[in-house]
Amino acid sequence: MGITAMKNRFGYLLGQGIKNIFTHGFMSFASVAVITACLFIMGCFSLITLNIDNMIAEMQSQNRVIAYVDEALSEDEARALESKVSAVKNIETCEFVTREEAMTSFESDYDADLFENIDSSVFRHRYVLSLADLSLMQETKADLENISGIADVRAHLDYAEKFVTLRNIVSIVSVILVVTLIVVSLFIMTNTIKLATFTRREEIAIMRMVGATNGFIRLPFVVEGLTLGMLGGAIAFLAMWGLYNLVTGHVVGSITGSLFNVIPFRDVALPVFVVFMGVGILVGVFGGVNAIKNYLKV
Repeated sequence: MGITAMKNRFGYLLGQGIKNIFTHGFMSFASVAVITACLFIMGCFSLITLNIDNMIAEMQSQNRVIAYVDEALSEDEARALESKVSAVKNIETCEFVTREEAMTSFESDYDADLFENIDSSVFRHRYVLSLADLSLMQETKADLENISGIADVRAHLDYAEKFVTLRNIVSIVSVILVVTLIVVSLFIMTNTIKLATFTRREEIAIMRMVGATNGFIRLPFVVEGLTLGMLGGAIAFLAMWGLYNLVTGHVVGSITGSLFNVIPFRDVALPVFVVFMGVGILVGVFGGVNAIKNYLKV
């Protein structure tokens, strides 16, 4: 077979695939709408989870756990605990602060006149710690309290637990919704192409009788599913882009102020686009292949 003939045949198959989309306009619209909704909801929950993770990371960089040394220990004895403190799991950084340094820090943060008649001996030597994983704060606090020479540990457990719980809930709900909507979109896509297959069943039977290959028969339906999937992915990406910028630019900015930084969409645009288009194409192609397979059985 010549190159020209192959091009003509391939062009014919592509044309048939695209033609099928317009032949069954309502079902094609439904397929694109379902794929778009699936990807859009998946993107919403994924970006919410990503921003919550970013908030937790910021909390970890700003939130400090303070381990107070027993007042009976001298400065040298207190410093000697550093190896034990830094060896605790989940400790990322460990900084020793003397009584004098603690008092100086308080004087810089508050009115120095408040400490005019106060001696640095009222403060305790301490270790200022940052954690690698905020969700393990409770276990880390318990490990620090078990060190001989550490009298008390101050950690903001309530804030850490709330943010970690919120992240876990959003992640679980996101996975459930994504799986459910992908199944629904596959069902709609498959039935859309099955409808086109049913109306052309006699044509498919004739092609099989004259010796047409399965690939020749299947390609128009794969093209149809591929096109619908790509269209759904592109629409979902544009909708996600517009809504994310709208929400982060107006609503979140006015409510949260400087409480936390929202991740700009430009930083995640490429991964979101790749995932949306990839999932759309996979759903579309799988729907096309699945719809035609029963007609290709001998």
